[in-house]
Amino acid sequence: MGLPSINIVFQTVADNSIKMSQKGVVGMILQDPIVEGAFTITKVSDMDTRFSEENKLYIERAFTGYINQPRSLVIYAIKVTGEPEEQFPSLKAGLDYMATQQIDYLVGPYTTNETQATEIKTWILERRKENTTPKAILPKLAADSEAIINFSTDAITVGEKTYQANAFCSRIAGLIAGTPMTISCTYAPLTEVSNIERKNKSDMDTAIDNGEFILMHDGKKVKVARGVTSLKTIGEGKNEIFKKIKIVEALDMIRYDLATTIEDTYIGKFANSYDNKCLLLTAIKGYFLEMEAAGILQEGTSSVEIDLDAQTAFLKEKGTNVNEMDEQEIREADTEDKVFLKATVKVLDAIEEVSLNVAV
Repeated sequence: MGLPSINIVFQTVADNSIKMSQKGVVGMILQDPIVEGAFTITKVSDMDTRFSEENKLYIERAFTGYINQPRSLVIYAIKVTGEPEEQFPSLKAGLDYMATQQIDYLVGPYTTNETQATEIKTWILERRKENTTPKAILPKLAADSEAIINFSTDAITVGEKTYQANAFCSRIAGLIAGTPMTISCTYAPLTEVSNIERKNKSDMDTAIDNGEFILMHDGKKVKVARGVTSLKTIGEGKNEIFKKIKIVEALDMIRYDLATTIEDTYIGKFANSYDNKCLLLTAIKGYFLEMEAAGILQEGTSSVEIDLDAQTAFLKEKGTNVNEMDEQEIREADTEDKVFLKATVKVLDAIEEVSLNVAV
């Protein structure tokens, strides 16, 4: 029979459906000539001073954040011989460790190449099939997934140094992890950056539509052009909203919270009666109301109920003559160890476009 399963499927009907994970934790896999193993740090001064200078800077960039700093950095260092810039080992050991941690955003080494980025992408997509919600910031990888941010800006100048996209992924991860869920990271300034590889408006629009997370220079400062994921293909339960990091974060958060709460509080602890199903419905509705009050979900749009279609299909499969039952009888019917629910929510987006007509 296996473990009791939670199959909370959030599909977008006219808007979207949901998900949740704890915000603010960045996972980081490093390659270092001296340091190896796992570390969790909450500030720059916690880091192992034996890390290479480039790794120290990579860690520092993650802690720059945005409105807030990341809550913590979960680091796994892989020891390499020779120059890290010339070594591209498998990241499996680091990924295996990250599978035991609750992280929001994962980045590879500051030298991440396409092979390593693809390895991380594959791991992320597999993990998300298991009711976990990690996402990754990867350099120049067109993943076509809401769980991957495709960071593609090069020639990033900070002081006397110039970085390519792979070396700046930690900065982007920290920035997104430090963005409150009630706002987006669109137009977030990177005050330490003096210049970047610049694009004209048409090229920036094309890049964003292509699922690229890019930086822009507005003539005064460098900032995030738009907080988008790498998702391009619409369909199969995903609509345009899954292209926005803010929306995906909220959906991830809700999915994680509901899955873990149901697992910890309900599974195996209640008889599967109609009354106990109603208790679960009430608890989930209360959770949605809290999300509405926090400004994450739109007020008055959340609902959760017994999924009549799924429950009817189950009863038919078990040989029950549902044609002689009304809807309430179907709701109250014995479904053995299964609970069929469906929910509808609307995540509040951030203001990102303003049209202003001035009459004179």
